[in-house]
Amino acid sequence: MRFKILIFFLSVYCVICEEEASDQPKPQYVRKVPDGPHHFIETFEADIIGSKWIKSKAKKEDVEESLAKYEGEWSIESSLETVLEGDKGLVLKSKAKHHAISANLAKPFKFNENKPLIVQYEVKFQNALECGGAYVKLVEEKSNFKLEDFFDKTSFSIMFGPDKCGSETKYHFIVRFKNPVTQKIEEHHAKKSELLESIFSDGRTHLFTLILRPDNTFKMLIDRVEVNSGSLLNDMTPPINPPKEIVDPNDKKPESWDDREKIADPDAVKPEDWDENEPKTIPDPNASMPSGWLEDEPETISDPDAVMPEDWDESTDGEWEPPQIDNPKCKNAPGCGKWSPPSINNPKYKGKWRPPMIENPNYQGVWEPRKIANPEYFEDNNPFKSLLPVSSVGLELWSMTENIYFDNFLITDDEKVAEQFAVENWVAKNKLEMANAPSSDSVFEGLARRANENPWLWAVYVLVVLVPIVLIVVFCCGKSGSKTQKLDNKKTDAVTPDDEAVAEEQEKVEDDETEETAEDVGKDDLENVENNENKESTESSNKSPGRRKVRKD
Repeated sequence: MRFKILIFFLSVYCVICEEEASDQPKPQYVRKVPDGPHHFIETFEADIIGSKWIKSKAKKEDVEESLAKYEGEWSIESSLETVLEGDKGLVLKSKAKHHAISANLAKPFKFNENKPLIVQYEVKFQNALECGGAYVKLVEEKSNFKLEDFFDKTSFSIMFGPDKCGSETKYHFIVRFKNPVTQKIEEHHAKKSELLESIFSDGRTHLFTLILRPDNTFKMLIDRVEVNSGSLLNDMTPPINPPKEIVDPNDKKPESWDDREKIADPDAVKPEDWDENEPKTIPDPNASMPSGWLEDEPETISDPDAVMPEDWDESTDGEWEPPQIDNPKCKNAPGCGKWSPPSINNPKYKGKWRPPMIENPNYQGVWEPRKIANPEYFEDNNPFKSLLPVSSVGLELWSMTENIYFDNFLITDDEKVAEQFAVENWVAKNKLEMANAPSSDSVFEGLARRANENPWLWAVYVLVVLVPIVLIVVFCCGKSGSKTQKLDNKKTDAVTPDDEAVAEEQEKVEDDETEETAEDVGKDDLENVENNENKESTESSNKSPGRRKVRKD
């Protein structure tokens, strides 16, 4: 009974949860664009693949032809478990494919205008990511660049975003800087960020933000929480500013350079009693052969049961020999075959004599090649202004997991605009996702929480608990008096009212039967009838326990 009550209790809770969830429709998505300047904003209101966002028609270099094409599919659609009706994003649809898509900025971002760069976008790994990236590339501004030509070798100014393969996770921030002396462009990576593995597997929307300021400092945030920060001058690898001096590649160590710290003592002499011929070990002279050792028996013998295979051809396979097996005679013996004493360390052994080592009087130290002025050296104390200008944003990705959802891209030079955009979009979405996430509360905590939100549920809970209790009390206690009385009657020897009534009724029936019989039979049979009457009366009385007990007493 208790188990049934618990099941009923849980059923009510589930019904309430389902009804509450079904009664609350998803909020309608409303596009919210921040007030203020921005170079690029994308919320994917319509299917703009092919008009604004262009898929690449290029091919990767230095890979097999079957892998060179960007064949991965893109789609603009709602996420699988969207919390806002009508909210859509850009979805990477294919697994184990190369994907590339890009769009032009509304206006190029130029770092020499002395304004900060803020890059912000949302990513939702709808399936747990195994191996793949979700980073963006800010493409360098070039007059001849076409979106359909975007591929892995396209020159970018900044690469930013999450990446994972196996157990290794990365949060990229890479700048490509042009050396003003050589005109070569080199990549510089920010120090490693600490990432939570859960962002790749929890199925929630995460916000990635890069803030790069004109004072050359940067901050990297996830869900508006800082996870990395530093300076372009001090925290990039390799450093943006190269060293003033470098090792002379043509310098070589002189042949006369003595870098031996210690040498063998040239004046040392080997002692006369030093015998280099003594072996390191010798047979133990005190050892003796164990008793029962079978010297005449080999350790292995030919298998007497082996038979040459029928297909064995001695002309081609050679003479057949049976396989060897352990000698059964050696099984219980300490050993078989020739006995040899065990070896022990030779007390006379000294080994090869070597002179002791002494300090080298000609030691010149560790040789190092000389350094020369770095022909590629430059010093830029404000590398922010020298970063490559940006005209496009692109996603060039490989992934072993499909359905990666991107949304709400923003590139701006105003941190307040980025914050407003995050609050109005990601924060609102995150609250709904957290509210819809499976609760870690216990059943009773969940019941209490829902009753606090809906006070009328307390009345339902009271009924659910009290009704079964009342039914149990009535069922168990309502008939206990009469039942006890009946049980007591069965146990007593006293005459009960029921017993007396039964006896009287039986006597009346018997008298009637006697009178009818007397009319039909003769006088001679009357005595037999009376005898039978007495007999039947006795048997009838025996059927009444109360009556029987009275007569016995």
